[in-house]
Order: sequence, then C-alpha cells, then structure tokens
Amino acid sequence: MLHLQDFLLLLKESFRDLLPIVLVIIFFQGAIIESIPQNWLATSIGLLIVAIGLAVFLLGLEIGIFPVGEGLATEFARKGSIRWILLFAFLIGFGTTIAEPALVVIADKAAAISNGRIDADFLRGVVAFSVGFAILLGSWRIIKGHPIHYYIIAGYILVVVTTIFSPNEIVGLAYDLGGVTTSTVTVPLVAALGIGLASSIKGRNPILDGFGLIAFASLTPMIFVQIYGIYVYNFIDPITISDIPTLIATNGEPEAAAVLQLDVKGLALSLLGVLKDVFPILAIILFFQYGVLKKPIENLKEVLIGFALVIIGLDAFIIGLEMGLFSLGETMAQELTKKASVAVIYAFAFAIGFSTTMAEPSLTAIAKKAKEVSDERINDFVLRLFVALGVAGGITLGAFRIINGGEIVYYITVGYIFVIALTFIAPKYIVPIAYDSGGVTTSTVTVPLVAAIGLGLATNTPGRDPLVDGFGLIAFASLFPMITVMTYGVIAEKMGIKGEDEKEREHYDELLHALEAAQDMDLATINVDGGNQTCSFKMPFSAVHLIVPRTKEEEAIEVALQSGARGVTTFAAKGFGLQESERMYNKLQMEKENVDLMFIVPTKKVEELIRSLMNELGILNKTGIIYSHSIENIKGLSLRGEDL
Repeated sequence: MLHLQDFLLLLKESFRDLLPIVLVIIFFQGAIIESIPQNWLATSIGLLIVAIGLAVFLLGLEIGIFPVGEGLATEFARKGSIRWILLFAFLIGFGTTIAEPALVVIADKAAAISNGRIDADFLRGVVAFSVGFAILLGSWRIIKGHPIHYYIIAGYILVVVTTIFSPNEIVGLAYDLGGVTTSTVTVPLVAALGIGLASSIKGRNPILDGFGLIAFASLTPMIFVQIYGIYVYNFIDPITISDIPTLIATNGEPEAAAVLQLDVKGLALSLLGVLKDVFPILAIILFFQYGVLKKPIENLKEVLIGFALVIIGLDAFIIGLEMGLFSLGETMAQELTKKASVAVIYAFAFAIGFSTTMAEPSLTAIAKKAKEVSDERINDFVLRLFVALGVAGGITLGAFRIINGGEIVYYITVGYIFVIALTFIAPKYIVPIAYDSGGVTTSTVTVPLVAAIGLGLATNTPGRDPLVDGFGLIAFASLFPMITVMTYGVIAEKMGIKGEDEKEREHYDELLHALEAAQDMDLATINVDGGNQTCSFKMPFSAVHLIVPRTKEEEAIEVALQSGARGVTTFAAKGFGLQESERMYNKLQMEKENVDLMFIVPTKKVEELIRSLMNELGILNKTGIIYSHSIENIKGLSLRGEDL
C-alpha cells in the first residue's frame, strides 16, 4: 500500500543524494570558472523536480515493477517452464534496449565515426540482440546454478581478444555501449527477474545467484559490437566522411542545448517519450502474464499505480535534468577543458563522477534490493558510496588517458586483471553485486556529463582525435566500480559485518552453549525466548508477592515491568486483621477484593523490584503487603536471551 511516510523518506534521501551535485557545480562554477550561470534559476528548479521525480520513481518500483518481475519469475520457476523463462528473459533484454534513447544517440554517432560503414538501425539491432542474449544466458546460469565468475571471466577474455582485432575507431564506442544499454527502468526489472528466479528455484541463493544479469547485459554488447565493427571495416566501403561528432561543433564549442518547452505540448511530448520507453516492458509483461501463464496479476490496482508512478517519476526526473543541469554540466566541462589546469580537470572529473553516481536512480534501487536480500549485511548507502568512488576514480583515470595518450585496451585489460583477482579474494555474496554495479552506474544522469568531459578533453587536447580518443570514459566508469565494490566486500569481511539473522543465530548459539555448560548444576530448567529448547541453568530465582487492592493492579504491573519483571501470575485475595477475628464472617462479607500478584524473577532483581513497588504504590502506608521467598528446582519458566 502507498504510505506518505515512505514517500517522504524517499524524498529526503533524494535531496541527500543530489546535494553532492549541487556542491560540485557551485564550487567549480564559482571558484574556477568564476561566473554565475545564466540559467541558475532553471537549474535550481530542475534539481527540485529531479528530487521529487526520483522519489516518485523509486516508490513506483517498490509497488509495481519489483513485485511483477519477481512474481513472473516465481510462476515460471514453479511451472518448470525453462523455455518460457528464457524467451521472457530474451524479450525483456531486446525489447527494452532497442528503444533506449541513449542507444539511439550512440548509434547515430557510430554511423558518423565509421564514415558511413555502420548502419545506425542495424547497430541498434545488434546491441539489443546482445542484451537479450545476455539476459537469456544469465537466466540459464541461475537455473543451472553455475558460478557467475566463470561466465564473466570468459566474457572478459572474449572482450580482450575481439579488441585486438577491432579497428581503433570502434573500440571506445563498443566499450561505451556496454555501459549505456541498461536503462533506468530495465535495471530494476532485470534485477527482479534474477532475484525472483533465485528465490524460487530450490538450492539457489538470492544474494549469490540472483544478481549478475546486469553484468551480462553490460559485457555482451562490447563483444558483439566489436565483431560487427571488424566485419564492416573489412568488408564495407566508406560512404561519407565526418570530421567530428555532432555533439561538438567545428570550432570546439558545444552546440546549443535543446531548450525544454514547459508548455502543455512540451510536457505531453516528454511524457509520451517516457511512455514509449516503458511500453515495451509493459507489453511483454502483459503478454506473458495473460497470454502464457493465463493468470491475472495479483494486486493489479497497486501494480498499475506503481507503473504510473514510475512513468510520472521518470518523466519528472528527465524534465528536471533538462531544465539546465545537463546543459550547465556540458558547458562547465567544455570551459574547464579549455581553460583550467590538468589538476583542476582531474578534480572536476572525480567530483562530477562521484556526485552524479550518488544520484543515479538505478543504483539506488539496486542498492536497496541488495540490502534486502543480503539480510542487511550490505549497507545500501555504503554500497552506493563505494560504487560512486569507483566511477569517480575510473573517469579520472580515463581523463588521464585522454590527456596523456595511450591505447584504451591496455588500461581496460589491467582493470580486468584486478577484477579477476578480486573475484577469488572477495566474499562470494558480494561478487555478483559488484559485477552488476558496473552496469547500473552509467545511466540517466552520468552518461551525458561523462560524454561531455571526454569529447571536450579530446577536442581541446593537442594531438587527440575526438573520434578515437573522446570515447571510452563510460567504459572506465563501468569497470572500476566492480573493483571498489569487491574491495568493500573484503573490508566488510575483515570487520566481521554480519546479517541480522546471522547475528541472531550466533547470539542464540552462544546462549545455548553457556546454558549447556552449566547442565551439571540443575538448579533451574528454563525455556529460552519461549522456544521448545529447555536448558538447565545455575541461577537462583525468587517469587515476589504483592497484595494490593484490585484498583492498583495495572499500576503495580507497570512498575514491576519497568523494574525487570517479565511475567506475572494473579490470584484473587481477601483478608482481615487477627484482632478482628471475632468478626471474621462479617469481615469476609464486607472486605473489598484484593489481588495477589506473583512475580518470578532472578534473586538478584528482588531488592530492586521490592523497592520500586514500595515507593510507587505506598506499601508502607497500609495500601498493601509485599514479601518474597526463594524458589528451588523451578521448571518451565521462559526467559528472554538478554535477561540471561
């Protein structure tokens, strides 16, 4: 159900995540560029809209996309329909990628870079097919239970081999395509599919087997696109010549950013664009839910509300970004690469990489899901922090490569070596999440600004070709989070961080061990936490009796509870003084009914309990009687672990 409190919490987190971007822009705009941006009001309003849109988007994921994706996976697994699972996985990958806006832009860029050899539409088909194949292959791995690192390492080897034979003009683009194919909506749905499968198949672990599909979707496009590039550069003749990318004008200045029309028509077109991106996902889900499974969607109303929130939130998010942030970020990147020192450029690359990653909605969604399925062994904020550090470090190193020169394949290969080494060192539960982290970091927020930095550096650095050197930063931004996240796993393991269930089990085991060690002293036999396990324990117990008027019963129980009593037994009680024994019959008829409250507590708590009852209830003023006595060989008493 929708809860205002949940939305407000998400909104608070959204503002917290956007704060680093604001601080980076203010610092570099004021201290380095030394000017106030002309569209500062639009940027401020845009950031406000971004925060609200992000909160709405995440709320929609929780009540719409995640339940549907996991539900479909569960139904397929329950029916044992492996062919339908694999077909669903392929169509989700293909259908959501072919319409990806970032892919459309990159495909057009590839056509220009290849001098007309590459057909933009065919390239989009190649990439979409590779992502569909990746999700299919990842689902097959979950079904069969194969370790993920065998697939990933084999994929890295294929990437390096194809890179050796690929023309320089295609390598950077192929690497970048691996980072832009997983969209903001696709990532949560793919994650839900993987976790749903792993949760439904016997012998699979959601944290070990459920993650990794996004890593496959980021890896296969690098291989398929390079193979396609090898073909076209060897067998297709150039048609046209394009000197520089369309994003960079001939004089090195950025083109004027598209102005967002905040009228009814502009807002309607923006919403239709988001609907176009989400429609393939919704169509595939409805086909498999009603056409294949022939079952209605549970909680259909909530699911539809969730999808509506996803569409509205994502639309608001994009509108907010376009209201100045993208154009401002690209302008800052261009200005800094032309005017600032190398050190300042590196600082800007690091800062913008860190801040934009912290605001990525896909990363936020995946981090929350990782925390949930890992039993809170993984802290979602710390995970995002390490991912952001990886992206920031990767972009900085990529900027260093552009400025100082060097083949991208050498950098990427060394990075893969580190990833492979950490795969065998890091805890197993963190490895699939680390692989996925590389694919979720280059999405709605990061890609435009990172691309602007790369193209700006290559354009303004002597001896660099924007067509060859300007691309590749996204590949660095996808690679290094894998290293930092696995490093986080190693650190967490060294610190002994455990999940909530694991800590509870260890606490219970320690308690039972202590109790069993005292079994030779059979003073008391008790139940721990009200369970069926009984243990002998060396602890003296006493019974404290309190006789008070029934009107004081609730007050007495409240005082006893605050003083450490864990239970009470009540008896009806009537009494009279010995000096009035000659009027005993009349006294019994007239005496108001009292209550006898018996508290069984460890003897060490008796004094504190009696003192509290005396002071609070006024026992010394003849309002009641209190006394205690020791108990031997008590059986059947239940106590909580913390009391022991």
